[in-house]
Amino acid sequence: MGIILREHIHYSLRITENWYDVVHEERKNYFQKSALSQIKPRFFKEERGKDYPCYKHTVTENEVKIISDYFVGIDWLTTDKSRFIQVEPKLNDKVVESFEEATKKSDTFSDEEIEEFNGKVEEEIKNSSGKKEVDVIGMLMQIMSHSEVSKHTRKLLFVDWEDQEILINQKQDLLTPFLVVRFLNLLKDIVRKGLKKTYYKKQENLRNRVKGKILVGQQIRQNVFKNRLTNTVCEYQVFGEDSLENRFLNKVFIFCTNYVENNKIYFKDRNEIFWLINYIRPSFEHIGNEINIQEIKNYKHNPFFKEYKEAITIGQQILKRFSYNITKTTEEKISTPPFWIDMPKMFELYVYAQLLKDNQDLNAENFNYQFSTNGNALDFLICSDGKKIVVDAKYKLKYNYGQIHEDIRQVAGYARLNKVRNQYPQINEEIECLIIYPKPIDSDDYKNNFKLENIINTYNPIDAYHNVFKIGISLPLLKTV
Repeated sequence: MGIILREHIHYSLRITENWYDVVHEERKNYFQKSALSQIKPRFFKEERGKDYPCYKHTVTENEVKIISDYFVGIDWLTTDKSRFIQVEPKLNDKVVESFEEATKKSDTFSDEEIEEFNGKVEEEIKNSSGKKEVDVIGMLMQIMSHSEVSKHTRKLLFVDWEDQEILINQKQDLLTPFLVVRFLNLLKDIVRKGLKKTYYKKQENLRNRVKGKILVGQQIRQNVFKNRLTNTVCEYQVFGEDSLENRFLNKVFIFCTNYVENNKIYFKDRNEIFWLINYIRPSFEHIGNEINIQEIKNYKHNPFFKEYKEAITIGQQILKRFSYNITKTTEEKISTPPFWIDMPKMFELYVYAQLLKDNQDLNAENFNYQFSTNGNALDFLICSDGKKIVVDAKYKLKYNYGQIHEDIRQVAGYARLNKVRNQYPQINEEIECLIIYPKPIDSDDYKNNFKLENIINTYNPIDAYHNVFKIGISLPLLKTV
């Protein structure tokens, strides 16, 4: 029995002591009092001494309130595996509108006016049916298209492979397309550099000759018993590309290709994923796909080919998702291990990829990602055209006026750090602060333009603060039926 939420939404369950008196169809709205102690929220990560729960919950005398936050995914709600929670990547239009409105408000608002404003917006958000489903896979593809950005994707995803799996519809599955996109992009990098060549063992039934060592057992079964006295089963070493690792990657590639062709939810009309497959395919035309899974589990990685290590790890996870059976790539019902995706980190990397895409001249000399000092980490520090800009990517559509103040104070505080001010000392102008936030756009023709000159000319000032600006970046959206 599942509870399906979208981001930043709460769900209330009435507490009952007489669970079996509740009509079965209504049980999704109730929670058994004796099971309260079994609610164990999972923590995604710990940074700077602070834990980040995947979701929150509060318990009162009459109800349990489940509150989704900044992570999307699926997990068991209770330790007895009777209830699960799923958070979908959906943004509410009203949250976007209220963020725009709140940043325009004067700093002279009284506490009563702020409280009234927050209450009004919260009620609008609660009653609004306007919501957009964010295309997480589209965001990931943009991120993985830049090798510099893709290096930071390892901490985007948490998967508990050891926990009991949860049965869901394939259209609810975010984990598999996430892994497939990562694997195909890693494979693209491997193919671009060229497949690794190495010595590998090959078995062959040779005629009128011997090469390497004779496999006595197989020789007796295949040749002696069948009176093929001129044949010899041999094993010998060959130097080439048809090695264990490449055969494994080819096997996973075939699974991924089959999955993409049959998954119309995330990959329909997505030319870039099919371009990726067509780019990779020729390199594996002469590579086999017959492997012993146990051999690859015990495979020792060569540190000179670091891409292989991550690709093989993700490949093992993909095969495990389908129980090593390619027919399961087309099933409507699948089981998935509990997993969570860090959406603020995803958004941060999406902005990073967009900045690199639109500004080819940005490099380590004038563009710093995660610029760190004294326990602080700026998302971006950009120095170009005589300007120094501190940029913070906020996957926060908080309507609360106080929260907006906190975000602005944070980015303004970064601009006052001595290390930031001393970076690029040739630029002595006052440092500008920019907050980039997500902004769903309906039009398919809308394209982000994040060229620095365009950003500088189009970002909007936040009236209550000096030299603090904001700009929205459009997120890819799924067309849901």
